[in-house]
Amino acid sequence: MEKDLPEAADGAEPASLRLLRRLVTTLLVVMILGLITLVGLVVIRFARPPAPAMPAEITLPEGARAEAVTRGRGWTAVVTADQQILIFDATGKLRQTVPITLDD
Repeated sequence: MEKDLPEAADGAEPASLRLLRRLVTTLLVVMILGLITLVGLVVIRFARPPAPAMPAEITLPEGARAEAVTRGRGWTAVVTADQQILIFDATGKLRQTVPITLDD
């Protein structure tokens, strides 16, 4: 009453079983490569040095409107709409104002 798998004439495994074995092996290899990739990405991501800290609060001068911000180690620069660069220290205190002059 038991149904046996059909055997090849020379005793080798059937073609469908061979295909299934190859598919499972391929899936195993892809899963291992995916896991290695994920672990590598996590290690690379957390190995970078932390970004410079931003001040808790920056108070712009009266009437100034920020257009761009950039950070460095221990300073933050804000470019305003009235063509000035405001340099703040790590605590948020204004340290320097640099006017922007464009050559016309």
